[in-house]
Amino acid sequence: MNGLDFIKSKQQSWAKRKNFNLLGGTIPNKGEKNYLYSLADNLFEPLSKENLDSYNSGDGNETKDSKTRLAKMKALHSSSAIVVNLFQYWQGKDVCPILNACKLTSRTTKVGYLIKNVGSVSPEKIPIIPSPLNYEIKFEEQFEISEDKSQFPHSPNIDVVIYTPLSTIGIESKFTEPYSSRKHGGLKQKYVENPSFWNGLPNLHELAKEISPNDTKFQYLDAAQLIKHILGLKKHSDKYNSNLVQKHHFVEGKRNLILKRNFHLLYLWYDVIGKEGSKHRKEIEQFAEIAKKDNIKFSHITYQEVIARLSKEFYDNNEAYCDYLTDRYL
Repeated sequence: MNGLDFIKSKQQSWAKRKNFNLLGGTIPNKGEKNYLYSLADNLFEPLSKENLDSYNSGDGNETKDSKTRLAKMKALHSSSAIVVNLFQYWQGKDVCPILNACKLTSRTTKVGYLIKNVGSVSPEKIPIIPSPLNYEIKFEEQFEISEDKSQFPHSPNIDVVIYTPLSTIGIESKFTEPYSSRKHGGLKQKYVENPSFWNGLPNLHELAKEISPNDTKFQYLDAAQLIKHILGLKKHSDKYNSNLVQKHHFVEGKRNLILKRNFHLLYLWYDVIGKEGSKHRKEIEQFAEIAKKDNIKFSHITYQEVIARLSKEFYDNNEAYCDYLTDRYL
């Protein structure tokens, strides 16, 4: 069984246990029966108005049926559905459990303690952060790579972004995409040829050249997409820090501490059995080594590990949420 069939089989078994009737994705009820009648049936909690607006503002038909196709998020194997099921629950709550489960912080649930691992300055220089609600979780955020709209009219969407007081954490999520027959493309030449993009990123620049205009290096990993996310997150942080320095006032004989904003890109992926899963992991690790050489905070973790960590460390008071994730995705 290949990776795509493995995931679909698991999701269909879950739907059968829930007594959900399945539809084909092509209207009226054609194609593989892997879609649910109701979007709400595919989610642990219904989409909030804010999150629904975020998805509706895109052009991907994630939440709305078209004339010919059901909404993408109605698919059992929807990558946006698994993202919402994992992260929406933590909006308006202390986000430290989900950050901890994703190995983005060593903090657990003690309000007022430091998030140690997501910033760029040492913990002893960071003021105590009084409320976990200072952290925001957003879906489908866009980060501009260039202000030249004639050359770069579209800014890529990042699946999930967690804003902390000192860091912007972008999360790129993959469910079935690495294992599907539809393969990713390379990086367009216009990115490679723009020198302003690559300040401080010589190793990623060399990789960009290697996968432009076609990517023959990676079979499962969409490296071009990850590079574009890094460029967008870097521009966002650089602009923020530049404005911070300009507004900062120096007192003669003294230098005040400037807490600059950092960024971190997490690759969150669903592992599968067999050669496909093994090869995908090796490609991720290969990309991680290149990013590390440019001092980019890039990490990766599987959905299975995140869900297992949540169930082990944070089950109390989150029982229904952990049970849902475990039953459906493990």
